[in-house]
Amino acid sequence: MTVTIGQLDPSSLLQQVRTAARALGFSQIGVAGVDLSSAEPGLKAWLDNGFHGEMAYMQAHGLKRARPAELVPGTVSVITARMDYLPRGTPEGWQAIEFDRLDHPQEAIVSLYARGRDYHKVLRARLQKLADHIGERVGPFGHRVFTDSAPVLEVELASRSGQGWRGKHTLVLSREGGSMFFLGEIYVDLALPPTEAASDHCGSCESCVAACPTGAIVAPYRLDARRCISYLTIEHPGAIPLELRPLMGNRIYGCDDCQLACPWNKFATASELPDFDARGELTARSLVELFAWSEADFLRITEGSPIRRIGHERWLRNIAVAMGNALRRGEDAAIRAALQARAEHPSEVVREHVAWALEQR
Repeated sequence: MTVTIGQLDPSSLLQQVRTAARALGFSQIGVAGVDLSSAEPGLKAWLDNGFHGEMAYMQAHGLKRARPAELVPGTVSVITARMDYLPRGTPEGWQAIEFDRLDHPQEAIVSLYARGRDYHKVLRARLQKLADHIGERVGPFGHRVFTDSAPVLEVELASRSGQGWRGKHTLVLSREGGSMFFLGEIYVDLALPPTEAASDHCGSCESCVAACPTGAIVAPYRLDARRCISYLTIEHPGAIPLELRPLMGNRIYGCDDCQLACPWNKFATASELPDFDARGELTARSLVELFAWSEADFLRITEGSPIRRIGHERWLRNIAVAMGNALRRGEDAAIRAALQARAEHPSEVVREHVAWALEQR
């Protein structure tokens, strides 16, 4: 049953929500309806093509992603929220700086979003506070908070609610904030007025498509996750396909290339929150240094970080690939010695990737 807002005007409530959201560190709030039926064919085609790779949960949830009222019965509106994540103090020209780091093969590159605190923890807590704020004004109401944690068609909801438009790299792009932000949602049983959708401003630009190291953006607006470095280093279990390893360079967790190449990211805004400040252990560090972490070191240093979820085995696997790619660009005694020290690692996955790396010239 839809909850009524009583004497409070829905537009007035939305304005109060926006004010509270800004105080919580959110950059923008929007509202979408729950009829996403027009997005179902695209979702089905993506799944049918197998572009989700080993992410079986994508297939298991199927079209429920496009049906908010099935996921959370009683939902009639979805509040969407955007939170910028560039670290405080990010310098001008940060895109060029990050691209330059990719040309230092001995340096380990962690995606920008993962250098600080786990965004799931940050957004979930703050979205819940925002929901509590709404409850203080309307009384008890049905709601559920999501932060990339359930079958939610996040980009579709964000674009419909005015957070931005779907870029050709499939991420949401904003004229005010580029794409360097997280998205979160609150499914509610309150009838709120939808906010206006944003129009597309990519034009003829395909910089993101050209920048993808592995050709994962198979066409504008179509991403084959099986080739995406973010997928390969985080979601993909087991051995990384041989043909993709040389294309991964020194990227050991995630990949930002399509975003670094996007002209709209010159407008990206640094976060006001200290949560996303980069940890020193994950920035400007050598592959050899990070490869030497024991499992205890890994768990201690990545506590509260999104990186912890991949586990020590995948961490070593990813770094071994990067070390092999460094050897391809020139002999390095320290890298070779570090690899040889892991040659008899208990994990078959680690051993295989170390062996591959040592064969690179």
